[in-house]
Amino acid sequence: MLSALGLLLTVTTAVTNAPFAPGLLHPGAAPTALPAPHYPATTRLYAAPDTPAALWVREHPGDRRAAVLAGRIASRPQASWFTDPDPLKIEGQVHAVVDAARAQRALPVLVAYAVHRRDCSGHSTGGTGAAAAYRAWIEGFTRGIGTARALVILEPDALALSDCLSGRERRDRFAALSYAGRVLHDGAPYSRVYYDAGNSGWHPAPTMAERLRRAGATRYADGIALNVSNFNRTRDEIRYGRSVLRDLGVSRLGMVIDTSRNGAGPARGHHACDPPGRRLGQPPTTGTGIAGVDAYLWVKPPGQTDGCTAAAGTFDAQYGYLLAR
Repeated sequence: MLSALGLLLTVTTAVTNAPFAPGLLHPGAAPTALPAPHYPATTRLYAAPDTPAALWVREHPGDRRAAVLAGRIASRPQASWFTDPDPLKIEGQVHAVVDAARAQRALPVLVAYAVHRRDCSGHSTGGTGAAAAYRAWIEGFTRGIGTARALVILEPDALALSDCLSGRERRDRFAALSYAGRVLHDGAPYSRVYYDAGNSGWHPAPTMAERLRRAGATRYADGIALNVSNFNRTRDEIRYGRSVLRDLGVSRLGMVIDTSRNGAGPARGHHACDPPGRRLGQPPTTGTGIAGVDAYLWVKPPGQTDGCTAAAGTFDAQYGYLLAR
């Protein structure tokens, strides 16, 4: 089951997607200590003026869909994805977004998405070449952040999708993510790093926790990212995230959840490639009111396709409009 799909750099909450009760765990589970929020509830998230949705609205002012897309998608904070595999370019690309966010006194959400064979030859196939190239890439990414504040989501699907790799390739991937976590931890000291942990409809929590542990999350992460580019309900992701974190056994770790398209929950059969009938989820905020949940984010920019209604990463105005209605 695929979750995150290739993207370019860049409201209504359903009743059934209501916030999860702060103290609720799996039936029979032992209580667990929950960390204090990593961000104040009033944290301003960065809304870039040049997202594909914003550009489309400016280019189509007379379109009947423009007002809806402008008010419900283009104006909202969304993550910036960095996919260019060239280590020489990435520092400047990251720095440009971080600088713009700093000028607004806002927190940018940055997605590092360039690990080798990042989508196992799926819609978003690509990434850097050898391990040395990825090390150079993540070093440049980190220099682009420097001493600025940022929320970093590290390599969507890299762990959840690692079944497609050989045993040696999996070890290399764990090592690459561990290196990335260490570089970000040391070189971007005012950033927080969230390792992607798939979603509640994918792997059992102990499986994901073991992969996160092998990839250095217990040493270098500030938390885990869930539901990236997927449609699962927020309450299900919180349950799953708490199970993963309980298995990791590190009380300081929190979670962030992608709510960009989960307002109607998953499609039948959990079809994850531009399924019809989906809706925008909870707007991006760090004020979740739930212990251990650091933010609801729009990691997947709504309207950018998974590769089924149009080429992966393309902004599809009609799909975005249907999400936002």
